[in-house]
Amino acid sequence: MTPQPNPEAGAAVKAADRAHVFHSWSAQELIDPLAVAGAEGSYFWDYDGRRYLDFTSGLVYTNIGYQHPKVVAAIQEQAARMTTFAPAFAVEARSEAARLIAERTPGDLDKIFFTNGGADAVEHALRMARLHTGRPKVLSAYRSYHGGTQQAVNVTGDPRRWASDSGTAGVVHFWAPFLYRSRFYAETEEQECARALEHLETTIAFEGPSTIAAIILETIPGTAGIMPPPPGYLAGVRELCDKHGIVLVLDEVMAGFGRTGTWFAADLYDVVPDLMTFAKGVNSGYVPLGGVAISPEIAATFATRAYPGGLTYSGHPLACAAAVATINVMEEEGVVRNAASLGASVVGPGLRELAERHPSVGEVRGTGMFWAVELVRDRETREALVPYNASGEANAPMAAFAAAAKKAGLWPFVNMNRTHVVPPLNTGEAELKEGLAALDAALSVADEYVR
Repeated sequence: MTPQPNPEAGAAVKAADRAHVFHSWSAQELIDPLAVAGAEGSYFWDYDGRRYLDFTSGLVYTNIGYQHPKVVAAIQEQAARMTTFAPAFAVEARSEAARLIAERTPGDLDKIFFTNGGADAVEHALRMARLHTGRPKVLSAYRSYHGGTQQAVNVTGDPRRWASDSGTAGVVHFWAPFLYRSRFYAETEEQECARALEHLETTIAFEGPSTIAAIILETIPGTAGIMPPPPGYLAGVRELCDKHGIVLVLDEVMAGFGRTGTWFAADLYDVVPDLMTFAKGVNSGYVPLGGVAISPEIAATFATRAYPGGLTYSGHPLACAAAVATINVMEEEGVVRNAASLGASVVGPGLRELAERHPSVGEVRGTGMFWAVELVRDRETREALVPYNASGEANAPMAAFAAAAKKAGLWPFVNMNRTHVVPPLNTGEAELKEGLAALDAALSVADEYVR
């Protein structure tokens, strides 16, 4: 599609938005949302005809880009056949989506409970774990995000939790490994892994193993900073869970469906959880869908005992048809392979080359199409470019960086002192290099704030 300027239409869209739309995670009078006229592939554009390369994949969910014709056609075909049907029935799109997902999940996670998105997938996974074990507590990591609903936001480990933290949700937080900002005074990945596992084992001991239903971890934390765990860590957590009868829940809402260059990030670590949550990339976000992949042991708990939970739109036919089409497209077009290949040959090397030239870059980390660039004021002290959870004037350096990226035609994913590089998985090499060039220009602005 060629963007056609229509500023009058854009002004009308913007006016209606400002009059009636209440935006998430925002002070309503302090935001200025861009009016978007259209999107295709790895790009979107505004009503002035200005086009942006999307290095955010929406909110890290358009894994096959915008408006893929095969998925659009599948949604249209399903709408013509059956727009919706109640979840208590067997429906072709729902059954086929569950089959295709189960074929790709690690190990024997072969039962699929569908939700509307990632947060309610986490809600139901934790409910299943508590009912399965008969225990009340859940352990989760700082530097994590699991969703905005009540339980999901309580297990979240970033500042978005604070306003809704009830203190009575049965959640205990612990430190997961992150060598660049180690809480364990580690100097190597091996030390970080061993000390993080010792810390977790001590936390379990002092909380009382018989009180803990589940440990939930993002396999690779997403919004919190894309921090791949050191070798052996997830296997060590799996061992602790087995030792104490604790359910291991891996949150793959952001990392799943090819984002890491494998179908699921768990595949990188050869670890099989008891429950795994997913959403976002399962159908590229074209229609809201999430779910929980369930082990045989936990599924057996509800074989003759009703599971006390459900959703009106669980396994919605339009969403499931989009999932079927998306998974088939990913197979047919080698999308997962593309993410692994270009992540290793273009994105990773390109970001590391930028780090060599820009003093504002403290660290580059990631895999596949899942990368973070940590921005700092001082490489030696690792002082972040902006303070933790900064806003207003304190966040000015990151705001300037983001503005420079947009001016260069790149829409960046910015969170705290980081920019994440998370484009659609089928973004081409030329587009990736275009984005890296825009990042290069924006990092020159961040460099101005280095001490």
